[in-house]
Amino acid sequence: MSAVPGAPVGALRAEQQPDWPDADQLRRVTDELRTRPALVRQDDVTALRHKVAQAAAGRAVLLQGGPCAETFGSLAETERTVATLGRMAEVLARVSSFPVVTVGRLAGQYAKPRSRPTEERDGVVLPVYRGDAVNGAVFNAVERSPDPRRMLRAYDESAAVLRGLGADGASATCYTSHEALLLDYENALVRTDPRTGRTLAGSGHMLWIGERTRHVDGAHVHFARRVDNPFAVKIGPSATADDLLELIARTNQEHTPGKLTLITRLGADRIDDILPELVEKVRLCGAPVLWVCDPMHGNTRTAGALKIRLMSEIKAEIRSFVEIHRRLGTHPGGLHLEMTGDYVTECVDGTGTVDDMDLMERYTTACDPRLNRDQALEIASFAAALWASVPERGHSPGALGERFAPGGPANR
Repeated sequence: MSAVPGAPVGALRAEQQPDWPDADQLRRVTDELRTRPALVRQDDVTALRHKVAQAAAGRAVLLQGGPCAETFGSLAETERTVATLGRMAEVLARVSSFPVVTVGRLAGQYAKPRSRPTEERDGVVLPVYRGDAVNGAVFNAVERSPDPRRMLRAYDESAAVLRGLGADGASATCYTSHEALLLDYENALVRTDPRTGRTLAGSGHMLWIGERTRHVDGAHVHFARRVDNPFAVKIGPSATADDLLELIARTNQEHTPGKLTLITRLGADRIDDILPELVEKVRLCGAPVLWVCDPMHGNTRTAGALKIRLMSEIKAEIRSFVEIHRRLGTHPGGLHLEMTGDYVTECVDGTGTVDDMDLMERYTTACDPRLNRDQALEIASFAAALWASVPERGHSPGALGERFAPGGPANR
C-alpha cells in the first residue's frame, strides 16, 4: 500500500496533542513513519468491518479489552492478556450462544488523553504523563519532556506485539485497536490500497475517538471520516442525542454497516437516565451502529491518591446496558474493558481476592485501574448470563466463529 500525506487539519480543532518541543525532529519522525509499512492489512480490516456489521445487526457481540495504557517492553504481559481475552470470549460464546468478535486494546494503546496538561509534586510542575508514545512516567524534566522519537518506538513495539501474537498459536486470537489520539502518528500511517483505492489507517484494525476528542468540528472526527477502518466513539454523560446524530452524519453519512461503534461510558448511577433517549433517537435515524458498554470509565473513584473501580458498579452498569437495549428492542452489542491477564490489585470487591486492605499489593497500572485475570473472567461470566436472555436475530456461526489471528486463517 502507498503512503498518503497527512491531511492538513487547517482550522480544525486538534485536542489533546503533545506540545512537541522540536518541530524539525517531529517532521523527521513523521517522514520516517510514512516510509514504513502499515501495521495491519486492508483484508483484515475489511473482515473486521464485516464482523462489526454482524454485531450491529444483532448476530454477534464484540469483546474489546486490554490495558488502559500499554507500556514499552510488555510483550509477555500482552500475551497473558490476550490469552485471558480468549477465555472470556469462550465463556461469552458458550453461555450466550452469540459468536464473539474479539478485539484487544493492544499494539498501539501507547498514548492517553489527560484532564490537565501538567502535574505538580512538592512544588515542582512538569508536563503530565501522556503515555509511552509521548513521554516517560518517571517524574523528572527529562522523562516528562515530549519526545517525538517515542512514536517510532511505539511503531516498533506495536509490530512486535503483532509478531508475537502471530507466533504464539495459543494467544493469536484477536484484532488490535487503540485510541486514535496522536494525529501526527495516525496521519503518518494512513495508506491507500492500490487494489481498491480505499484509505486505511495503518496503525490498527479498529480505532476509536475518546470522550475528550469527539467534537464534530474537530480533527479527530475528520480523521475517522476519511479512513476505511471500523471506528468507535466514546460517549460520556455530557453527550446528547443530537450530538450522536451529528457524529453519525459526520463519520458515516452513508450509513455503511460496520463503520461506526458507539461505546457508552456513562456510570452505573447515570446510565438509566441517559442511555434510553440516546438509543431511541439513534434507532429512529436508521443508522446501523454497534452499541458497546464501557463500564469502567464512568465508575472511577479514588482511594487516597489512587484511582479504583468497584466490581459492583461495573456489573451494575453492564446489567443496565443490557436491560435498556432489551427493553427498547435494540441489540446490546458488546463490552469494552480495561483489563490485564496479570494478577493486579486495582479494582476492588466482588471477587473475594481484592479488597481495600490489599489494594497496594500490585497496583501497577500506567494510568487507570484494570480488572485482573480472575476479575475479567468473573465479568465475562456475569455478562454471558445477561446476554443469554437477549433474543437472537439469526447468525452465521461459520462466518463469525473464525477468529482472526495475525499470520492465521485470515492472513493465509
